[in-house]
Amino acid sequence: MNIVAKTIRKKSTKIMDRTLNAAKASNASKTAKASKVSSKDVGVSKKRPRKKIRTKTKTKTKTKAKREIWELRLYVAGQTPKSISAFINLKEICEENFKGFYKIKIVDLLKNPLLAKEDQILAIPTLVRKLPMPIKKIIGDLSNKEKVLVGLNLFLADRGRKT
Repeated sequence: MNIVAKTIRKKSTKIMDRTLNAAKASNASKTAKASKVSSKDVGVSKKRPRKKIRTKTKTKTKTKAKREIWELRLYVAGQTPKSISAFINLKEICEENFKGFYKIKIVDLLKNPLLAKEDQILAIPTLVRKLPMPIKKIIGDLSNKEKVLVGLNLFLADRGRKT
């Protein structure tokens, strides 16, 4: 008897599950229809599915070419008037021509005289352009801006205009 009762119970639960699932499905469809009807009655419009927004994958071309960072070293001997004027003149030239694309390193030969050997410094103040290559050297207080620009290969001496 126990075996028969168990099989009857299993079959009855399966039938009940099916009927419950069917009832749930019909209730869900009824509520969906009711909500559609009520939205029309109220005056609320249906929500449309959002359209996918296309994004452009094209890269923008830069109008300005990528500029190199200029690495400049100014060799001085202490804080002499010529050294100070060379630094001030160099700073002005850099701000006018390389704004944001330069690094200035001041090398004081009174503190580190062995550093003069690296760039073969014979006179001071001396400006050495390390980057971009080739290495260039300018001796003096850099007061003549046109000559400094020619020495740095930024200014054409015969034409009188910037490159």
